[in-house]
Amino acid sequence: MHFINKKPEDKRLDLDNKLKSKKILRVPGAYNPLTAKLIEEIGYDAVYVSGGVMSNDLGYPDIGLTTLKDVSNRSNQIARVTNLPTIVDIDTGFKSCKETIETFENYGISAIHIEDQIERKRCGHLENKELISVEEMNTKIKDCINAKKDKNFKVIARSDARSVEGLDKMIERCKSYIDAGAEIIFPEALKDEKEFEKVRKSLGSYLLANMTEFGKSKLLSFKELENLGYNIVLYPVTSQRLAMKNVEDGLRAIFADGHQNNIIDKMQTRRRLYDLVDYEKYNSLDEKIYNFNTEGHE
Repeated sequence: MHFINKKPEDKRLDLDNKLKSKKILRVPGAYNPLTAKLIEEIGYDAVYVSGGVMSNDLGYPDIGLTTLKDVSNRSNQIARVTNLPTIVDIDTGFKSCKETIETFENYGISAIHIEDQIERKRCGHLENKELISVEEMNTKIKDCINAKKDKNFKVIARSDARSVEGLDKMIERCKSYIDAGAEIIFPEALKDEKEFEKVRKSLGSYLLANMTEFGKSKLLSFKELENLGYNIVLYPVTSQRLAMKNVEDGLRAIFADGHQNNIIDKMQTRRRLYDLVDYEKYNSLDEKIYNFNTEGHE
């Protein structure tokens, strides 16, 4: 339980220091601000905002339909309730990398990742993806680097080339992205330990692993990934999948039974919710302000 006491620049410095520690950072996705508070309370290292989750939350498929406004506003709402650094998926850059980076930096985000797919992108673990050229991607990376004001704001380059051009071509792309200024590399949809290991041996930058469920990658433990030399592991859609499965099961039960009595034990209690949102602390602060104002007018 806490009030937010870290400024955006402090969160970015925190992320930079955590990366330098050489311990793998565990970063779950938050589909809403309340989940971000839970991620911090449990003890994770950062919060992630997935582009796919943002699309799903709006009722859209993850094919590039969300806008800069959609994702940046939600990311700001999530970042402002936690002292943890927030990493955001900006898909292909929302047309203007300069405007996008300026927006997210102003909204208190600590890092973003941009991918090398065409504008009408697809989920990284689906087939039939199309890529932009290495040169186009390098230009986007350079535009992102040039637009940021805080040196600790991290620009992550994601490559979806594994399933399009093969592992070796993807590695060559990533080398070029590092030369263009990318500070962290996100090799999407690697299959197994051997592929994760080959990427690490080939690249000298910080590396991010995506452990999304039901995808192309074998689900490895954070210790396995740490031993393979990875610096960040994402669990991007996990919280949304858990929530939606339980919401669906609960709604079906109420529809069938006509009441909630059989599923009360599956619900977060009022007491637990109030604890998570720091209700008593805010209430105490409100009382102090109210009493001060009342006394001041007597």
